[in-house]
Amino acid sequence: MDNWKPSTKAVHAGTKRSQFGELSEAIFMTQGFLYDSAEQAEARFIEAGEEEFIYARYGNPTVAMFEERMAAIEGAEDAFATASGMAAVNGALMSLVKAGDHVVAARALFGSCLFIVEEILPKFGVEVTLVDGTDLDAWREAVRPDTKVCFLEAISNPTLEVIDIAGVSEIAHAAGAVVVVDNVFATPVFQRSLELGADVVVYSATKHIDGQGRCLGGIVLGTKEFVRGPLQTYLKHTGAALSPFNAWVMLKGLETLALRCEAQAANATYLAEKLGGHEALSKVIYPFAKDHPQRELAQKQMTRGGTVLSLELAGGKEAAFKFLNALQIVRISNNLGDAKSIITHPATTTHQRLSDEQRAGLGISDGLVRISIGLEDRDDLLADMLAALAG
Repeated sequence: MDNWKPSTKAVHAGTKRSQFGELSEAIFMTQGFLYDSAEQAEARFIEAGEEEFIYARYGNPTVAMFEERMAAIEGAEDAFATASGMAAVNGALMSLVKAGDHVVAARALFGSCLFIVEEILPKFGVEVTLVDGTDLDAWREAVRPDTKVCFLEAISNPTLEVIDIAGVSEIAHAAGAVVVVDNVFATPVFQRSLELGADVVVYSATKHIDGQGRCLGGIVLGTKEFVRGPLQTYLKHTGAALSPFNAWVMLKGLETLALRCEAQAANATYLAEKLGGHEALSKVIYPFAKDHPQRELAQKQMTRGGTVLSLELAGGKEAAFKFLNALQIVRISNNLGDAKSIITHPATTTHQRLSDEQRAGLGISDGLVRISIGLEDRDDLLADMLAALAG
């Protein structure tokens, strides 16, 4: 399997079959597991083997298949699956820090990620410094001897800033800090953040990995020492376990992940090119677009520009709302990575809790909309957007 390409691993890696030899992965819908003897139960609680399970909160055969497959795709030693993407982010950060530690984070983050670094970590005595993630000098100035973690989104939500992962990792590692990357927008298909220098990668599997709007899930990937050490200890006792059924859905999603992401990215590239310069738009943001400020870095780190583009309507919130309401194919929702194209207005949804000043500092104007591009015909999507813009 080591010589297989990621798309092959996404179909076959980590598969375990029961005595019945099923082709599709089995769903082990159970909370607990039986022991042949009291002695076996004692031994398993002391140290369970790779094929031994104790309780669904600690691990499950279907969940383990998803973890092994994701680790193989990502090139990680190990992985731990969680009930949601935010459980993955929280687990990764909380298992790495303690009171008195310092964290440096990029300021351009998803709203719930910002809540963790601005509200939850300080509540437990962890100091956090937010920086312009695109400015390596800002990272250098912020990192201190007590810095334990540097946290960032590979591509920021929703303004699609691209961060130099290799550069941040070099700075962090020189100070003995761990780099945690939320790789959702870059996807496992287009970017391998561990190869760029990151230590830990997190995903909301709810997004591209499921990719069809069915269920929640998350995953944390890194070294076996970290995953089966502090991360597993924290997550198994705080109850962020992924359900076996959701793990099975994610396994099915991985089988078509590369095909879906490639088609969605092709659509996104086409739409970014066609919408550029439209009179109703003050800005079209896409990492591989010619006018993106980090285009060269994006092309260095990623094989494609991703499945999401953002538009800034010149008429502000009123124009943005009229645009959203006029769309016929693209539907309003705050998810992303779906087979269906969906759109959201970040200033009033995902980032609404931020002050006007905070949103302005992040580049989230009242006219900004984020569009997750799906698998529809690209010309149908373009016609839908042009008609809505005309209104």
